[in-house]
Amino acid sequence: MLRGLNIIFNLKNMDLAKSIAGNLLDKEAVRVSIDPPFTWASGIKSPVYCDNRKMISFPVERALVIEGFKKVINEKGLEFDVIGGTATAAIPWAAFLAHELNMPMIYIRPEPKGHGAGKQIEGYLEPGQKVLIVEDLISTGGSSVKAAEAVRQEGECTVTDILAIVTWEIPKAISAFAEAGLNTYFLTDYTNIIGLASERGYIPVDQLNVVLKFKENPAEWGNAMGY
Repeated sequence: MLRGLNIIFNLKNMDLAKSIAGNLLDKEAVRVSIDPPFTWASGIKSPVYCDNRKMISFPVERALVIEGFKKVINEKGLEFDVIGGTATAAIPWAAFLAHELNMPMIYIRPEPKGHGAGKQIEGYLEPGQKVLIVEDLISTGGSSVKAAEAVRQEGECTVTDILAIVTWEIPKAISAFAEAGLNTYFLTDYTNIIGLASERGYIPVDQLNVVLKFKENPAEWGNAMGY
């Protein structure tokens, strides 16, 4: 039986995806801007920017994310020995969840450390253990797949499942996860976030379809918009 939080949420009677989307918008962890758009580190022009790091500062909203993670774990019957957070944004979320479930935790660097033992994985793993990877955001999926491969190769462990707060629903990510043999579970998504942002008037009605099209082909969206 999973240990409860001090703050109890009746998740059966709430739309979890919409509630978390609302929290992200309320705290400006997700922002929407069409003109000008945001520029991702990859150079992609995007109408949305997400920084889930911001949410660790708000106890109630933070607790809802962890309750959501627990709900998914229970409903999907996910089994694992260790919780692994990806560096750096997902480390606190993995830590919150590991503490709540009283389970071991590791974190995974984007690349092996350039000095010392040169490890990519920090923490203790035994070969053959099963790791649940926690992500804050899934965009193209590349970093998540890379983290899973590091656990499989360096850690000699099994990874089949990735749990995230948000997915941008990008086809490239869906293909990457399928190819890597990874199941993904998330608490909210691009459709819910943009739909709620539109309801709140953050996006002009005549621009809604333009913003929704971003997830279909992010690399070309900026060019199509003339940016």
